[in-house]
Amino acid sequence: MVPCGGVLLLVNAAWNLLVWPPFLRRVRQDPRAHDEQGRPTRFLLVHAVITATAALLGLLSLGLGVRLVRAR
Repeated sequence: MVPCGGVLLLVNAAWNLLVWPPFLRRVRQDPRAHDEQGRPTRFLLVHAVITATAALLGLLSLGLGVRLVRAR
């Protein structure tokens, strides 16, 4: 039987790694992402940090989830 926690971590990893990068691509195309000179605004920077954090957590969840599923 596969541990429930491992599966939950794998689902979390899939969500973070599949959903957040396309979200950041859409944010980068938003007019609020750059000022008149083309420099990134806080809007873009905040969303980039959120996406990077989610990706890091997704990778950590993936690693731990695989270890838990294989440890059965």
